[in-house]
Amino acid sequence: MSKGVLVDVSRCIGCRSCMVACKTWNDLPATKTEFTNNWDAPGKTDAYNWTVVNYHLIEQGDQVKWRFVKRQCMHCDEPACESACFTHSFVKTKEGAVIYKPTELNQDYCVGCRYCMVACPFGVPSFQWDKSLPYVQKCRFCYDRMKEEGLKPACVTACPTGTLKYGEREELLKEAWQRINSNPNYIKRVYGEKEYGGTSWLYISDVPFDEIGLKTTAYGKPVSEKSIPSYTWNVLKWTPYIFVGWGAILTALNFYTKRRDEVHHHEDMYEAVNTIEEKKDE
Repeated sequence: MSKGVLVDVSRCIGCRSCMVACKTWNDLPATKTEFTNNWDAPGKTDAYNWTVVNYHLIEQGDQVKWRFVKRQCMHCDEPACESACFTHSFVKTKEGAVIYKPTELNQDYCVGCRYCMVACPFGVPSFQWDKSLPYVQKCRFCYDRMKEEGLKPACVTACPTGTLKYGEREELLKEAWQRINSNPNYIKRVYGEKEYGGTSWLYISDVPFDEIGLKTTAYGKPVSEKSIPSYTWNVLKWTPYIFVGWGAILTALNFYTKRRDEVHHHEDMYEAVNTIEEKKDE
């Protein structure tokens, strides 16, 4: 069964221990970031910040709530980045992580085309703009800890409030709905259960998801429950038929053109012969 993480937004206190743990385990450098709020946390993940925690002020009637939200790669069940990668650098593992094709997390296949960045509906993969030989970088779901050492992701281990719970995705979904059904304050939805085909990271919240930075609409409509690759397949599945059909059309056109040229050639020859005969008679 695929692994996942359940994020309970109502429990997060914004300590950002997960950010520190992520940088420490993955040996990521301390980098200058563009702040999008009053606290020193980047608003969006980048090549050297694979997990971020942003705060949101939510006004509900006469109440104001502070909510902190951890963001990272969602590790989609059917990743758009994998589908878009023509070198097949990204792969979805059976454990749930979307990573570079594993040979000790080898990145040699990446050619820096950045198609994955365009394809990702969550805008996660990030380019190493400062490198002469850059790669696209993102959260690896601590695949090395998970697969090789049987450990939880570093961010989950560091969380002091139980905001993050690691386990089998299906079991986490059951627990998420149990919490929602037992507490009327929760929004009746598990974010990541169905969005874009489902993700390994699941969120529950006591405030609307669109007010805490999670994508709920696209082009004025609710985000799709179909995966991005499924849309691609709806087009690509016709490729063999188009190839064969177009080949048949081109063959027919070639035959028609060739036949027409032969007819015109014979007509020209006949006309030339008639002209010669007429001159002889004169």
